Amino acid sequence: MHDDRTLVEARLKRVLDERIRPAVYSASVPLDVAVWNAPGEPVPVSEGLAAEPSPTAVGERWGAPWGTSWFRVTGTVPKEWAGRTVEAILDLGFDENMPGFQCEGLVYRPDGTPVKGLNPRNQWVRIAAPAEGGEEVRLHVEAASNPVILDYHPFLPTQLGDKETAGGEPQYTLERMDLAVFDETVWQLVIDLEVLGELMQELPENSGRRYDIVRAVGRALDAVDLQDVGGTAAAARALLAGVLSTPAEPSAHRISAVGHAHIDSAWLWPLRETVRKVARTTSNMTALIEDEPDFVFAMSQAQQWAWIKEHRPEVWAKVKKAVADGRFVPAGGMWVESDTNMPGSEAMARQFVHGKRFFLDEFGVENDEAWLPDTFGFAAGLPQIIKAAGSKWLLTQKISWSQTNRFPHHTFNWEGIDGTRIFTHFPPVDTYNCSMKGSEIAHAAKNFKDKGVARHSLAPTGWGDGGGGTTREMIAKAARLHDLEGSATVRWETPEQFFEKAEAEYPNPPVWVGELYLELHRATLTSQAGTKQGNRRSEHLLREAELWAATAAVRGTEFVYPYEQLDRIWKTVLLHQFHDILPGSSIAWVHREARATYAALAQELDGIIGAAQRALAGEGSGALVFNSTPHTRDGVPAGGARTAVVEGQAAIATRAGGGFVLDNGLLRVEIDGHGLVVSAYDLVAGRETVAPGQAANLPQIHADFPNMWDAWDVDEFYRNTVTDLVTADRVEAGEGASVRVVRTFGASRLTQVLSLTPGTRRLDIDTEVDWHETEKFLKLAFPLDIHAERYASETQFGHFYRATHTNTSWEAAKFEACNHRFVHIEEPGWGVALVNDSTYGHDVTRTVRTEDSGTTTTVRVSLLRAPRFPDPETDQGVHRFRHALAPGAAIGDAVREGYRINLPERRVTGGADVAPLMTVDDDAVVVTAVKLADDGSGDVVVRFHESRGGRAKPTLAAGFTAASVAVTDLLERPLDGVAAPELAADAVTVTLRPFELVTLRFTRG
Repeated sequence: MHDDRTLVEARLKRVLDERIRPAVYSASVPLDVAVWNAPGEPVPVSEGLAAEPSPTAVGERWGAPWGTSWFRVTGTVPKEWAGRTVEAILDLGFDENMPGFQCEGLVYRPDGTPVKGLNPRNQWVRIAAPAEGGEEVRLHVEAASNPVILDYHPFLPTQLGDKETAGGEPQYTLERMDLAVFDETVWQLVIDLEVLGELMQELPENSGRRYDIVRAVGRALDAVDLQDVGGTAAAARALLAGVLSTPAEPSAHRISAVGHAHIDSAWLWPLRETVRKVARTTSNMTALIEDEPDFVFAMSQAQQWAWIKEHRPEVWAKVKKAVADGRFVPAGGMWVESDTNMPGSEAMARQFVHGKRFFLDEFGVENDEAWLPDTFGFAAGLPQIIKAAGSKWLLTQKISWSQTNRFPHHTFNWEGIDGTRIFTHFPPVDTYNCSMKGSEIAHAAKNFKDKGVARHSLAPTGWGDGGGGTTREMIAKAARLHDLEGSATVRWETPEQFFEKAEAEYPNPPVWVGELYLELHRATLTSQAGTKQGNRRSEHLLREAELWAATAAVRGTEFVYPYEQLDRIWKTVLLHQFHDILPGSSIAWVHREARATYAALAQELDGIIGAAQRALAGEGSGALVFNSTPHTRDGVPAGGARTAVVEGQAAIATRAGGGFVLDNGLLRVEIDGHGLVVSAYDLVAGRETVAPGQAANLPQIHADFPNMWDAWDVDEFYRNTVTDLVTADRVEAGEGASVRVVRTFGASRLTQVLSLTPGTRRLDIDTEVDWHETEKFLKLAFPLDIHAERYASETQFGHFYRATHTNTSWEAAKFEACNHRFVHIEEPGWGVALVNDSTYGHDVTRTVRTEDSGTTTTVRVSLLRAPRFPDPETDQGVHRFRHALAPGAAIGDAVREGYRINLPERRVTGGADVAPLMTVDDDAVVVTAVKLADDGSGDVVVRFHESRGGRAKPTLAAGFTAASVAVTDLLERPLDGVAAPELAADAVTVTLRPFELVTLRFTRG
């Protein structure tokens, strides 16, 4: 037989496109349309429904950027359509290639009942099935004219990312507003042909199965009368039944399809629009669940559920029913799908506390999985946090985006810094917006790296970001792929069902130790400095607020612990840790609001802290210093207050050849006439810190124009060109033992104050940058005279090590990485810490000097970038940073100095010292939270961990009468099978392994 395969495949494409798909709607009549444009921000549904619209028509322009238009569509079902299925086709001007990134709508009945969302791939609304003929149709559409930010030519700077700069020109044109007859048989034929055509493309060209499909498709197309598709569709379908009923091979890959709609809580739209995106999507999904008995939909991010409950009670009622039926599944157990690199220890823990508690309180659901498909890499401390929250599984997909190295597993155990292992899955379908295309299903099966020992994978299925979620077409395709020769099998299952099967079939998976580093989006550690500073400051203010509020409440003052206020503030901070807000990859509107929110939270938290400290200090004229760090500072105990004692002095002198010398008897720092640190001599160890012939505190600027994803990415070639900002406008003595340096470059100005304080081996560096550059990257370099093959970066509840060399492509790819409060580099017996109060991105490189063969290890902190997409004015303006260089620091000193710079002392006038609510007798043990239990019982909760990577056996002494103590999970629930430590004289002694995290709950006597 002659090979006519390509002829049949080309025929299939044209007939589908030009004849069969158009015949799905066999007849149509136009609807009457009127519109009312809401002024300003969105209005309540009742107001939109009651507004009087003006006539409009298909072809008319509508929708200023970020506006809301309420369309009223009316009509009558023709009498001759009686007995037929009738749908409204409402096309607001969609581009089908951009689901989730353009206009959207939510359809209501006149009484305000939500019907379903309108999206580019979901434009229909069922009117009657069957119709009687003559029915009056009246629908209202709340249409959001969200502008297209990420267009076909992506990453072009645009002013559309903020309503304040977006203008008022209409963005869209009404394309279709019709009543139409829906031909179910033709629609089913479309699905049959799509599934077979897509499967055919994935099969080997010489396979018998492929030719079976070719012949069946050819016969079916012969059976279709192109002038009477509806009348011949059933006959065509009958000719396809055989190839669609051939079962899959027993060895076929097995896919658990999970209905899903990944919705970024903010990104190319503001937070308020996400509230509506969630309402549209959940309306779609609850409607689909009613129609499709096998379909299961999972939604993560408790914040998004809370938004539905608060803002769309009519949608919430449908969601609650679907949850009760087991069809609409709360997933992930986090408040939002947060970034996991930058959130601090407590914040990462609270993501799970607030997320899991919401699902428990509302539905009685305990999440066993963490669900983070789109997060930009995973910090090495996360496995322990997941386990401490009572969960045991992790799903993500984003690591498949890595540019350099392909991750070797799809299912594995991920081991964190303390040894905790979490069963982890990366869906081999390589998308969290699977649409059940044959190419996606085939890719999942071919791509799966654990063949031979496992055969299950998961496919999150549905259009995200407001694209409407799973569609009826995806469900119809999945039904045909349930058991089909040549394809992986597909079944709708919950995340829990998938993980249980996957874990059972793979009892000894491979292990990956350490961070899951994404070899992409590295610049998210630096973009939008104001957002990052707001997050860091909020985290530490919350620590202070809980500590001092708990202390004041327990001590019997009149201060009342602000449970509800702290709960609300935590949730706001957690929301802003979403993986496109904290990383700085959202539009200008998002970050403008974030900065204002952080400022308001800071004022509110300062109020709580101040009130609690005044209550504790009492009446009197003494100068009390409150110490919120986990270590004694200047004689003030951790978590206590008393008069500080500072010993020693620091002096400044002129330097021969220009500049100044700072000396406090422990550290001598030479600053040259350019304002650069040419020597930082550790007088205690007799050791120089700065590499020979080099200068530290060196500002450097690079051109920064990545190949794509401007706010997200920095590409390695940025290092090819660098300008050292050596020239100083002024280098002058400041107050005390300090030097002030002023530099100008480009259109910007950099001012620094370098200072030594008495009694410390630490050079403080306060930096102010008035930043007006474009597509530039500003760093601060510290070349150190240290030979080290690895360095430590702080992460949640500890630290971990990265290589300083680039022996492998895995190490070379980490040319920009994340740290929290410190980076630490050490030779045996002597090290250096570089600490910060608000930066995360950094790089570490090593060179060998030709003159003495010594090794220079250079640490550079990333200060500012200037990408133009999606916010063309990213970080323009004034920024302030604090860093400190600590020569002679061991890892414990790095921990201490990191807390010191982030938790400045507070001075309050009062009458008596304040004893700590909880004391720990081992400096290696860091207390991250002292608070009252969230249930309002008045119990005291203390969370702590071993911070140096060694063993510890600390004693914790309560500064109150303790009746009992329990070891709990992060949600403050006693751990099953874990014995409580012995309580004696209000104190307990515990044994900790390296980096072990423990939460204790003390009942007060």
